[in-house]
Amino acid sequence: MLAQLQEIPIFNQSKEQDLDCLGDVELLDAPAGTLLFERGDTELYFWILLSGEVRVTKLEDDGGMTLLLTLKAGDTFGEVPLLTGVPCAPARGEVIQPSSLVRISPPSFWSLMGTCPVVRGGVLSNMGRRLEAYQALTLHREKLISLGTLAAGLMHELNNPGAAARRASSQLRENLTRLQQISLRLSNAPLTPEQKECMRNLQEMALKFNKPVAMSSLDQADVEDELSAWLESIGVENAWQMAPIMAAVGWRRDDIECAQSAFTAELFSDALNWLTALLSSMQLVGTIEESIARVTDLVIAVKKYAYDDKSREREIDVHESIQSTLTILAHKFRQKQISIEKRFAAEMPTIRTKGAGLSQVWTNILDNAIDASPEQGKIVIRTWTDNGNAYIGIGDQGPGIPEENREQIFEPFFTTKPVGVGTGLGLDIAHRIVVGQFGGSITFTSEPGNTEFTVKVPAEKPRN
Repeated sequence: MLAQLQEIPIFNQSKEQDLDCLGDVELLDAPAGTLLFERGDTELYFWILLSGEVRVTKLEDDGGMTLLLTLKAGDTFGEVPLLTGVPCAPARGEVIQPSSLVRISPPSFWSLMGTCPVVRGGVLSNMGRRLEAYQALTLHREKLISLGTLAAGLMHELNNPGAAARRASSQLRENLTRLQQISLRLSNAPLTPEQKECMRNLQEMALKFNKPVAMSSLDQADVEDELSAWLESIGVENAWQMAPIMAAVGWRRDDIECAQSAFTAELFSDALNWLTALLSSMQLVGTIEESIARVTDLVIAVKKYAYDDKSREREIDVHESIQSTLTILAHKFRQKQISIEKRFAAEMPTIRTKGAGLSQVWTNILDNAIDASPEQGKIVIRTWTDNGNAYIGIGDQGPGIPEENREQIFEPFFTTKPVGVGTGLGLDIAHRIVVGQFGGSITFTSEPGNTEFTVKVPAEKPRN
């Protein structure tokens, strides 16, 4: 064995008397697949690979596997845990090709280190290189995890505005077809100057539409019911579809009564259906613009994340921010027939920020609330202020958060959703934005049938 050991690089200058201190050593012949040591083993050894191939890997806490070493004939290994004083093996060693190895016990290893300076120097040199390589691997892995987190979060955020834009585009196509059909019918009817003037005025009102008026759920329902009842009473077709569209832009009965006096019953129905199709199209264009703006904001956010860019400070209207998010997520509410109850404070202070952020917070919390809600359930959004802080509560009627999961709820990659459904990043992203960017907090209360997440954000006083 002395002749074989002297062919190993760190032993090639050793003499027979230098190796006498090794005492009894074990010579092992191991076939491929042999497990030399497993992570957590408490029996540690110093190994010399005379021939063959051995692979050392580490199972990470997140389930991933990191390749640490691929060892060939002439390599030594096992010195790192012995020299660093760890109580058990930190990695797994497996024979890849049939190998011949020398296994040295800890007492013999320490004796060799103490009596043979040449071997000691070689072992310490190997250890230094391996620690440096492992640190580089660890850093690289952490960067990949950060990149994966960012990419997963970005995909999570892009999905909602992308789906909203696609759905709005499809509905816009239907509206354009409907507009054309009604326009043809109206063009075949001789219109009086009064009717033309009325249509022109209503069209100008529709084209001035900017964004939905933020109202509480109760106020909006009252307006819709009033409009729907009036339209049905005068024989307007599709009154129940038209009322919410008109209410969303702030129209009331007085705004369109001029058309009733100017048109016959049949033309009046066509005129209003044409008008609401135009209004709906403007709303859909607004949704597409908001969706594209959200995608743009996300791209800018990633750029700022990468380059640590600074943006100008601006103010955010909380109610408008929530309303935009509800618009983009509207299709998800419809899929489960979930109703939204908005209990908005009469006055809400603005939020000062240097980034977007808040829309992502509402998106992630609402997305979880939708998933947790039963079919035909209800989500309550309420806002209030206290001691210079803005509070936003989002509650659902889901089964609640189990006690054993509550401490982990804001941890990245933690999810109770089925595999492939949740990334476990939504609440982590929301928490980091609220705490890191706004200096606020997110808390929650939960019991079966009633879970509410409360966002607290320091606010500016409303301006007169």
